[in-house]
Amino acid sequence: MSTSVTVTTWSLEQTSHADLRPSLEPDPATSGVRIARAEVPSPEFSRFLYTSVGADCAWTDRLPWSYEQWRAFLERPGVETWVAYDRDTPAGYIELDPQDDGQVEIAYFGLLPAFRGRRIGGHLLSMGIARAWDLAERLPDRTPTKRVWVHTCSLDGPHALANYEKRGFRIFRTETGEEEKRPVTGPWPGAR
Repeated sequence: MSTSVTVTTWSLEQTSHADLRPSLEPDPATSGVRIARAEVPSPEFSRFLYTSVGADCAWTDRLPWSYEQWRAFLERPGVETWVAYDRDTPAGYIELDPQDDGQVEIAYFGLLPAFRGRRIGGHLLSMGIARAWDLAERLPDRTPTKRVWVHTCSLDGPHALANYEKRGFRIFRTETGEEEKRPVTGPWPGAR
């Protein structure tokens, strides 16, 4: 059974690398926090991150994706997944989705519930934004980044919007509407 909820969505952007206001980086020697790029496209790992981070935030748009859809998305040139680890345990991720004309969308960003409120999110977001701005350095045929954008909504964590604004994002659109909320289900659609 699905229910309808009222959702406010904020779209935010940075139009210059100078807009980025990074958070303090935790000392990896004492905090145990590190961030690494998931360089091998892995539908299983990406779906794990998506469902683990998004389950209580009503992330549902990718739940119907098949293994092949996940793989096709992850293998697109420039799509990057950066993962935060706390003492070698996945704590959260940020996914970059390059678009035309030097734009990069932060498609997904968040922490697993057990790692929220521990100042990992600001660091992960800062690192992800920086990687969006220097994406063309890793992809020689890519137009240099001119804009980094993201959207968040009232179903996301209570500190999501503030974290984006602290990192230098500005709201360029606000929308309110009704959305269907569906529960997270099994590992793959149609899996037995």
